Amino acid sequence: MYTMKTNLLIVLFTAVISGNQIFAVEMNWTQWRGPNRDGVVTGKIWPNDLKATHLAPKWRVELGSSYSGPIMDGDTVYVTESSGENEVVRALDRTNGKERWRHTWVGKMSVPFFAAKNGSWIRSTPALANGKLFVAGMKDHLLCIDIKTGKRLWEINFPKEHKTPIPSFGCVCSPMVDDKYVYMQAGAAFCKIEQETGKMVWQSMKDKGGMYGSAFASPVFATLRDKEQILVQSRTELAGVDIDSGGILWRQPVKAFRGMNILTPLPYKNGIYTSAYGGRSHFFEIKRDQQSWKATEQWENKGQAYMCSPILFEDHVYLHLRNQRFACYNLKTGEEAWVSDERFGKYMSLVRQGNKILGLDQNGMLYLINATPEKLVIMDSKKISNQETWAHLAVSEGQVAIRELKAIALYDWKASVIVP
Repeated sequence: MYTMKTNLLIVLFTAVISGNQIFAVEMNWTQWRGPNRDGVVTGKIWPNDLKATHLAPKWRVELGSSYSGPIMDGDTVYVTESSGENEVVRALDRTNGKERWRHTWVGKMSVPFFAAKNGSWIRSTPALANGKLFVAGMKDHLLCIDIKTGKRLWEINFPKEHKTPIPSFGCVCSPMVDDKYVYMQAGAAFCKIEQETGKMVWQSMKDKGGMYGSAFASPVFATLRDKEQILVQSRTELAGVDIDSGGILWRQPVKAFRGMNILTPLPYKNGIYTSAYGGRSHFFEIKRDQQSWKATEQWENKGQAYMCSPILFEDHVYLHLRNQRFACYNLKTGEEAWVSDERFGKYMSLVRQGNKILGLDQNGMLYLINATPEKLVIMDSKKISNQETWAHLAVSEGQVAIRELKAIALYDWKASVIVP
């Protein structure tokens, strides 16, 4: 199976010769949490601070509100916005921020309860593959757009075509792509769709949709017990899904307040780390014999996530918690390495290169963190925006894209050599 993961690794390890060393080529930020959906980038070594000599503004464009993160290819930044009754995706020139095209569709809706105080803006981060942009609107529409022209190639209106309710909190899942397909939690199910035609290949993990179905989390590829599969976290459970058939290999309930399983699960060796709002942190080991698969909880601890998807580095997981503290846990044992005394914003998105983590919190603060299990080490911090910054930051080819609530800003992130 030639999946996104194998495809990206082939490109990622294309060699660049420098003296006697071979270095990894940095890839573009083409989907949720980057090319491998793990928040990890390679390329030129990051600086040790956030001074203007290293992190320099390139351009900034005002937009309508959005919570979805920007994505980037070699010459374009793609960004969404909510505008009146409509939702919009724009293609901006990476050099100067000038608009190349925009595509608009009707998509306004209002989210209920406590979610309403943060606004009803578009949430899903687009994905890019094979000259096509895949973007999901709040009302459970998936659009495929030609990246050169901005024209719509196809659309799936899940409520209309599949007779499913509109998600009460809007479509939140960010589409995942490989070389031929797009994978999406939409239409009260997990779906595999042909990129070229929009044809549904299969649906799996069906639920009731609406208020208590309709997933918040986004999927990721993982190889467990020598089998590549898709990790899918619904409102109530974590599962391994067969890529070819959509069959469920194994499943494990995950308790959360009102089904608020939000983060992207983290594969580690032959297991998975996850954490839930109103729940706890868990590590499940996946076991396999000739006839069956099974998930077994290896440990749990009191760490309670909110929306931050975790970062892996050297057998430890780093993440921002519901209590607004930053934490590090030993993935082998579940032991707390440390939890910060300092509190940050309500949310933080994370990107790692080597032992350095860039963290953007909801208050517009950018942090450069040294990933060490000894203690929280903030190498530098900088107020990057006076607006809220709920969207995931993007890092690609020596640049950082920051989606402010009502703007997009691109920074040159200067460095010198290449990291393997």
